[in-house]
Amino acid sequence: MEDLLMANAVPIAEIDLSLFGIEGYKLFIKREDLLHPFVSGNKFRKLKYNLIAAKEQRYKVLLTFGGAFSNHIAAVAAAGKELGFETIGVIRGAELKEEISENATLSFAKSCGMQLYFISREDYRGKDKAEFITNLKNQFGDFYLLPEGGTNALAVKGCEEILDENGFSANYICVPVGTGGTMAGLVKGSNENQNVLGFSALKGTFQTSEIAKYTSKTNFEITDSYCFGGYGKIDRDLVRFINEFKEKTDIPLDPIYTGKMMYGIMDLLKNGYFKENSRIFAIHTGGLQGIAGMNQKLKKKKLPIIE
Repeated sequence: MEDLLMANAVPIAEIDLSLFGIEGYKLFIKREDLLHPFVSGNKFRKLKYNLIAAKEQRYKVLLTFGGAFSNHIAAVAAAGKELGFETIGVIRGAELKEEISENATLSFAKSCGMQLYFISREDYRGKDKAEFITNLKNQFGDFYLLPEGGTNALAVKGCEEILDENGFSANYICVPVGTGGTMAGLVKGSNENQNVLGFSALKGTFQTSEIAKYTSKTNFEITDSYCFGGYGKIDRDLVRFINEFKEKTDIPLDPIYTGKMMYGIMDLLKNGYFKENSRIFAIHTGGLQGIAGMNQKLKKKKLPIIE
């Protein structure tokens, strides 16, 4: 267990902004995606203390929630296999039951031994209700519950550890935002003279209230200007950017989170959002497993794929 939960040092790459026609700033990206082959990025951070707690409390089963391309589902399945937990994934979308073999994320989770339980999108909206959880326990027995996306107090504690001495020297800390847990940890761990900027992967900035549950600091802002229409939405422009970024920097980006964040950072740099001579520290939160599934969707739509 210690091997999986030990966060090894990961590289911090400086991006040559001149390759993108930008000058007057320093941009660094912390490669959290390299923490573990399957339990990487913020999923590693969020799961770390939850898995320790589950072991200490002698749970044998982990149960969690997610959608068709969920990085969290893939990470929980992989961690469970490595650490000897049984895993159950409650999946949004009953129709996906017939499409497991065509879905890279769900196929991977199943190959790790995760039991997939598919429910309708309507039923899924009630997943946080006590009655819903009781019904799951009646069906599956006792389990350690991990919320959708993995965000809880232990997850936020893990995400605080993302920042190191390099992050503390930055003027801006940038991160993709889903449920808000990773950003909450970064805000908690930041200095109050730093600005933490979150790039929402979906419409809205509702995550602000989630972050406020874990910290009283207010040195942060969330924008949904680069969500490309919502969660899992993508277009030719974003695909082009992701491919161009990899070609110029040799750093792959995922289309759900980090691709949108880096697109946003570059756009804000070009439009003078950041103070001149600023040091910007971006967090690569992983999620690269989602590329295969997204490329399947892009091919069906006859759109360019992520290289």
